[in-house]
Amino acid sequence: MFEKNLQIGLLLDFYGDILPEKRRSLMDLYYNDDLSLSEIADEAGVTRQAVREAIKKTESELFFYEEKLGLLRRFTEAQACAGRIRTLCDGSTAPLPDELRREIESLVGILG
Repeated sequence: MFEKNLQIGLLLDFYGDILPEKRRSLMDLYYNDDLSLSEIADEAGVTRQAVREAIKKTESELFFYEEKLGLLRRFTEAQACAGRIRTLCDGSTAPLPDELRREIESLVGILG
């Protein structure tokens, strides 16, 4: 459950701006502010069931965006590559020329 919540939170970071404002707000209250469905319903002036349905619909939409666009997957892969590059550079027994080391550090910084 925690991993799914984390994944939804990350998907919101990547795709939240393309969601309708009301649904983005509901998702933010539920996943980032950790409010219950009832608390959100009270705040939004709708039923608990309406909040639940909106959240489920939005979750599906976020997974659809990720399936089609893959922004989170590519970001995660870039971070993994940056970590691997750091490990290779730090573990290298041969000293790297300063210019090459600076270029690698710059690229790693871009990747994350």
